[in-house]
Amino acid sequence: MKKTLAILAAVLSFSVHANEKLIVGATPVPHAEILEFVKPTLAKEGVDLDIKVFTDFIQPNQQLALKNLDANYYQYRPFLDDFNKTRHTDLVPVVGVHIEPFGAYSTKIKNISELKDGATVSIPNDPVNTGRALVLLHEAGLIKLKDPSNTLATQRDIIDNPKHLKIRELEGALLARSVSQVDLAFVFANYALEAGIDTNSALIVEKGKSLYIEFLVARPDNINDPRIQKLAKALNSDEVRQFILNRYKGQIAPGF
Repeated sequence: MKKTLAILAAVLSFSVHANEKLIVGATPVPHAEILEFVKPTLAKEGVDLDIKVFTDFIQPNQQLALKNLDANYYQYRPFLDDFNKTRHTDLVPVVGVHIEPFGAYSTKIKNISELKDGATVSIPNDPVNTGRALVLLHEAGLIKLKDPSNTLATQRDIIDNPKHLKIRELEGALLARSVSQVDLAFVFANYALEAGIDTNSALIVEKGKSLYIEFLVARPDNINDPRIQKLAKALNSDEVRQFILNRYKGQIAPGF
């Protein structure tokens, strides 16, 4: 009888533990690294954090909408809003965690003034980040946009291109690889860090805009799940703030 009770207790203990698993999608750097940092904290609170690493910007949201993930952490609000609108999903932000600089890098020039006529520039190909890069090119005086406040600008909105720049739109994950192949490449900080690019070497940079705080994202049906809320609290802790400051030394900044 005692042996039977012991086996039953073990089965129940395993079931409870299994039910506490939380599956979160993230891009490798810094998102997955920050999640790895909070994993021991969550384990002490009975949450088994299972981190699924993605290298693109679409699958983490698709898998979350399909309920193959409980949450994801890799994106900012404008991207999330555009995804919900175009993919007819209703994913929701939980808490903001950090801000990444977005910059343009080159192995061919040392100063943006050296960019030659007819130079090739690579920018992201998704609607939100295409506009983000074009606005930065406008602010640098390299092109002129019809409405420079339009963060969803496209190349059709360019009304003047005095240097005859050849602008190529690439998937976000390919931009870091394009740095040595083009004259100027816009690269997200997470991919720059992963590729060993010093974000302080950007020739054009956008830093610290609260519009681009990276969020933990969930669904309406699970945003109040205690496991999600425990993760949200851990990601907005003083310990995570210090981890970001120490680990990334200003290359990314806390967003809370």
